[in-house]
Amino acid sequence: MNAAHCRRWRASLGLMMASGFAGLGYQVVWTQQGALWLGHEAASVLAVVTAFFGGIALGALAFERRIERSRRPLRWYVASEAVIAIWGAILCLVAGRFSAWAVTIVGVQPTASWQWTVSFVGTFVLLLPATAAMGATLPAIERVTASMREGGRSIAMHYAANTFGALLGVLATAFWLVPELGLARTAALCVALNTFCACAAGVVLPTVANASASASAKRVSPQFPTLARLAFTGLLGIGYEVLVVRVLGQVAEDTVYTFALLLAVYLVGTASGAAVYDRWWARRADAPALAGRLLAALSLACLAGSASLWGAEWLRDISRHAFGASMAAALASEALLAVVAFALPTFMMGALFSHLSRQASAEGVSFGRALGFNTLGAAAAAPLFGSVLAPLLGAKATLLIIASAYLALTPRAARWRPIILVPGAAALAMALLAPRLAFIDVPVDGHVVSYSEGVMASVSVVADDQGVARLRIDNRQQEGSSGTRLVDGRQALLPMLLHPAPRRALFLGLGTGITASTAAEDEGAEVDAVELLPEVIEASRHFTRAFNGGMPNTRLRLVAADARRYVRVAAEHYDVIVADNFHPARGGSGSLYTVEHFRAVRDRLAEHGVFCQWLPLHQLDLATVRSIVRSFVDVYPDGWALLASNSLETPVLGLVARVDGGHFGVAALGRRLRDNRFPRGLDEFGLDDELAVLGSFVAGPRALAAFAGDAPANTDDRPVVAYRAPRLTYAPDSSPGQRLSDLLHAVGVTPDELVTRGTDPEWMRRLAAYARARDRFIEAGRAVQPTANVQDMLAQVRAPLLATLRMSPDFRPAYDPLLRMALLLRRTDPDSANLLLAELARSRPAQVSTESAPRH
Repeated sequence: MNAAHCRRWRASLGLMMASGFAGLGYQVVWTQQGALWLGHEAASVLAVVTAFFGGIALGALAFERRIERSRRPLRWYVASEAVIAIWGAILCLVAGRFSAWAVTIVGVQPTASWQWTVSFVGTFVLLLPATAAMGATLPAIERVTASMREGGRSIAMHYAANTFGALLGVLATAFWLVPELGLARTAALCVALNTFCACAAGVVLPTVANASASASAKRVSPQFPTLARLAFTGLLGIGYEVLVVRVLGQVAEDTVYTFALLLAVYLVGTASGAAVYDRWWARRADAPALAGRLLAALSLACLAGSASLWGAEWLRDISRHAFGASMAAALASEALLAVVAFALPTFMMGALFSHLSRQASAEGVSFGRALGFNTLGAAAAAPLFGSVLAPLLGAKATLLIIASAYLALTPRAARWRPIILVPGAAALAMALLAPRLAFIDVPVDGHVVSYSEGVMASVSVVADDQGVARLRIDNRQQEGSSGTRLVDGRQALLPMLLHPAPRRALFLGLGTGITASTAAEDEGAEVDAVELLPEVIEASRHFTRAFNGGMPNTRLRLVAADARRYVRVAAEHYDVIVADNFHPARGGSGSLYTVEHFRAVRDRLAEHGVFCQWLPLHQLDLATVRSIVRSFVDVYPDGWALLASNSLETPVLGLVARVDGGHFGVAALGRRLRDNRFPRGLDEFGLDDELAVLGSFVAGPRALAAFAGDAPANTDDRPVVAYRAPRLTYAPDSSPGQRLSDLLHAVGVTPDELVTRGTDPEWMRRLAAYARARDRFIEAGRAVQPTANVQDMLAQVRAPLLATLRMSPDFRPAYDPLLRMALLLRRTDPDSANLLLAELARSRPAQVSTESAPRH
């Protein structure tokens, strides 16, 4: 290769890197944008992957003959990059409108077939101009540079450069561009890269190319068509990726960074395999035999990668212990999981694709056609493996099918050789001996109540030795337990009681179903509960059997739908809307805390409607809370914040707003409490009077606005929550109790911000004292070490709780535990018990006179 050719060759590799960077940048952006109307990150990944490969296949097959015959293939490359840039710019402008249209077309509660049809077809059509142009870039650049290469045509190095650029694109997009710039600006940067590629190519690459090398190549009739192998290997390769990502999502933290790392390792492997093939194997004469060996080696590599998944939890724990406790260490641990599962299989995939493409070229098949068949198979992988086979057969069986299918693609003459028999025997051994590939954390002496694997996630219910059951999604995300019934019930009762007469209530997110079922006990209200995962709806029945005598409640309607889509499309208006405390770092849940979603909820509220958004403070750092609060007050400037309970381990903060911006009437709340139609007493939930309800508020409008400060709002375009929340998940920097204490020190509420004018000043004084006592109670609780010994416990809490009661005799959370300990203490130390009861009588004399009486 002469000096001029060498410079142009290197320039073409650089262009392929830049184009690959932009392509994966688009994929990350479009996946997150697609999740807004598809309803879930996993669904968006499947749809966008299918659209990408389907469009690339269509473009490669549609243009391959013209590119191959053209004397000026550079024009095709320049035009392709220009089309990608133009359509990328158009999508920046129309993505929001398309999302709104698609949400309407899908409907409120679509059938699975209709939803997936719209998801896959709609995404494919939306991205088609850009993805079809992407399908033409590699064939065009290969045709442009064919005359520069000695020893025959090969795409391996350009494929490797393009894939390496894609690696840089996915890492830069996930870890820097989207968090700092947002989705639209990141897409604009990709548009600029494609524009640069189009302009630079016209300057540095040759305008006229030699006649097609493949057009005059000697045609060979292979025993098994090479194009069929290319199609099936594309199908199996992406199928393996989809399954491993799905399985490791149950072991890793399943954040936006998890997917980026998994995809990055996948790209590194394929790029390395292509580069090594070009350097060492491309000129080997035994092409059919080499194809058989590569297929057998790939089968064995997939089996090894699959086998590593059974030890993924052990490897995760060991690596985290070795790397230390930091976000970088946690990400390194996830990267190690990806390397073990992906490195060897993807290396062989890159080499195999390069070899089959070269073999196809030797048989007179253009690279565009080879690429088209390969990506056509890849396009079918996501719906086939992700939506059908994995839920139907399970991960283990589906992975074994992939490894066995690679063996089936080997030439017949090689199928009885040792290189084929080894992976075949390994697959059979795994099928017979390996357990089900499912991750379920079961406590000592506990058991699995139920487990189901759906299209988007796996859902389990696990009980411990005390009979407390917990519901988990993908083994990582706990959605509640039977041991938190009262707190979960409060999350329904507090917003329901704040409305004077709710007739219709909407709950976004079901979890265990306890919260929505508690609301449905109000005989005057109809309750709709929207849950994305049908498996969660089924699992919730285990937790709601205690309601309504175990019979279905006709006032509670369960809707299998996406919460964001539901509030945009549903025709009904609701008096009360309650949004669950979604884990902000997982499964695209950050989009349920955006300005756009809060606006859609506001439009769904009836006159005087109440909205409550619960936040899992135990899963959020305060910087992320500030962004969510900023998003909330941008839509509800007159909103408040309250606590679901006084828990220090799992504090839950509620953001509350009235659509009319009004305050709460104490008299109306009193009537609501007296006339409530709940079958169980509200005192069971600690909500027996007006002070207990309004005393749960911790922040008013002024305090919320000051707390949010200049924090960036979480929007559909700049999803800061999805990128900030994982930091606490990976490396907690404080305890939930510390964050709650810091929050309470930063905010506050005055009675005049909460209740209507004309409220009795004495009652307002009691409310202010109640709030101070609550803060003092929470702060004192941070120093308490729980113990079963009554006297030891009393020694810790007696003084602070009595001091709290002196601040507010109405504050029952301080009074009730002291009373219980006094009654228990009577059995062993009557004198000390009576002394404590006397002190309680002085703090709350009206209560102790009846409650301290001996009970038989």
